[in-house]
Amino acid sequence: MISSVGPERPALEVADVIGEYGEVFLAKYGDTLTDTQRKTLRDLSACRTAALGGHVERCLDCGHERLAYNSCRNRHCPKCQALARARWLAREAELLLPVDYYHVVFTLPAELSDLALANPRMLYNHLFQAASATLREVAANPKRLGAQIGVLAVLHTWGQNLHHHPHLHCVVTGGGLSCDGQGVLEASPRWVSCRPGFFLPVRVLSRVFRGKYLELLRAAFDQGQLKFPGRLGPLAETGGFAELVRLLYKKDWVVYSKAPFGGPAQVLKYLARYTHRVAISNNRLLKLEEGQVTFRYKDYAADRQQKTMTLSAEEFLRRFVQHVLPRGFVKIRHYGLLANRQRADKLDLCRRLLLPRTAVDSAAGLPTKAAGDKAEIAPAQHPVCPRCGGCRLERLELCKAASADQGENSS
Repeated sequence: MISSVGPERPALEVADVIGEYGEVFLAKYGDTLTDTQRKTLRDLSACRTAALGGHVERCLDCGHERLAYNSCRNRHCPKCQALARARWLAREAELLLPVDYYHVVFTLPAELSDLALANPRMLYNHLFQAASATLREVAANPKRLGAQIGVLAVLHTWGQNLHHHPHLHCVVTGGGLSCDGQGVLEASPRWVSCRPGFFLPVRVLSRVFRGKYLELLRAAFDQGQLKFPGRLGPLAETGGFAELVRLLYKKDWVVYSKAPFGGPAQVLKYLARYTHRVAISNNRLLKLEEGQVTFRYKDYAADRQQKTMTLSAEEFLRRFVQHVLPRGFVKIRHYGLLANRQRADKLDLCRRLLLPRTAVDSAAGLPTKAAGDKAEIAPAQHPVCPRCGGCRLERLELCKAASADQGENSS
């Protein structure tokens, strides 16, 4: 007998909210959604159901068979990130250096939230460009570090309460290859380390970031590349936009530098939590009753206290789809030493330059940050037999989808 028991599912999922209230939500907000947002709602609703078909798995240990439904593999789906995350981490582990890493967060001001929702691809690209250029420029300054650093940047667009809150998490090498002050490597570069426990001055990063971002924003406006729908209409006038820029120049932009991670193992643990997150995970959902969704969130303004919030199902879905990225948008990017161009050669040079320092620390009995630390990251979990717990499962046959319209998985 074939069972249809798949992986254990939470008591409540985002897919349940979509399945029960998706039509009501579309009737109210459908005209404002993009094709990608509509497709995401369809994908998540159908994920691991008969709508996407499935296959039969047989346990080679006890012979038990079960029907496993296919995943939608949409990058916004709370259920489909584990395998993608494990594969990405395996590749990323090869790029890590035996040094301290720092965590820097760049946040867009709330005044730009609506404009970013109306122009997500452009304003999110500007966020990547301005933040990465800021880090590289300040680090290259001989008065600061005088080095070309490595940067990995991950875009998040949400806060814990699902409000729109675009910010960039940057994982940065605690040092780099010596350069000429303009970011160009010296003829015979050496490794330059940060001061212990200190990366770059946050106030300087904030002001440079603000200037670079507003310069990009102003150029986009001058070239007529921005859209100003609905209540943003007044900004389409030169005077209205100029006033917005003036106010933003007077504001202190939030750039937050956290304590250093430590070595590669700590970095990978962080990346495992942050890189493939979606706006809300299923395990934060508590109940769906009478058209109301209740979920847990951390209140950072109250010392990270755990609290609950209740929203109407339509409002919950409205907030959720705000965080669906444009089709094909790359939300994880590498810069400096980690940029694709000449990355292998630069990292090889870094490791050769760092090797003497690691050997000296080891000889002195000091802890070293060995690249092998990355092996501590747990591998992706594989399906197990619900009867005997064995993990030797073979795929027997495919089951056709219940619907021909399976859609195309988001990148």
